[in-house]
Amino acid sequence: MFSQHQVDCTCIHCLAKNPPFSYLTHDELEILDQNKNIVNYNPGEIIVKQGSSMTHLLSFYSGLAKIYLEGINGHNLILQLIKGGDFFIGPGVYTDFKHHSTISAITRSTACFVNLQVYLDIMNRNPVFANQNHKAENIKKINALKKIVSLTQKQMPGRIADALLYLHDNIYGTNPFKIDISRRELADMTALSKESVIRILKQFRDDEIIEVKGSRIEILDLAAVRHYSEVG
Repeated sequence: MFSQHQVDCTCIHCLAKNPPFSYLTHDELEILDQNKNIVNYNPGEIIVKQGSSMTHLLSFYSGLAKIYLEGINGHNLILQLIKGGDFFIGPGVYTDFKHHSTISAITRSTACFVNLQVYLDIMNRNPVFANQNHKAENIKKINALKKIVSLTQKQMPGRIADALLYLHDNIYGTNPFKIDISRRELADMTALSKESVIRILKQFRDDEIIEVKGSRIEILDLAAVRHYSEVG
């Protein structure tokens, strides 16, 4: 069940730390703060549903969630993970005002929903903020193109290497790290079967590239992982 959850955070103290919101004035941040809702989620709960109407934008306050495309016969493709401090817009804001992907919580999470019309009004009044916003979205598009190359042109070890680097560099930032996603979700990140993911992880472990103990993963040979990523 969704529940209202108050946290000790305002847009002035939270969003203002992250570009492009650092380009907003104090008054503009206050307007966003007055037009937001805060919701708490348990693991597995849907935060945003693919195909639903877009009335608010998502500012992720804490936890970990996955953004994925709902495919055929229950097969999903995870596009990215989001953690505290991330802001999600989606392509529908500039087109049909629909969500084109689903977001669900992986861990206990808190999300802020910012009124879309208020957000667009501020963009129209603040061209610097608008430009920085478009820049941030274009970076996401570039990363999406890189993911397409990985999924369509790399062999299985290269895809797993990309996933490990993504978790190491972008999500956890530590080594070793405790992975919050399941092997099934790791398969959905790499467009592989769960069995293939388990096999490649075992191969990396046997080659002493990584060490796996339950949900704990340590990259023993980062250069080897980067090599697999580069050669595909």
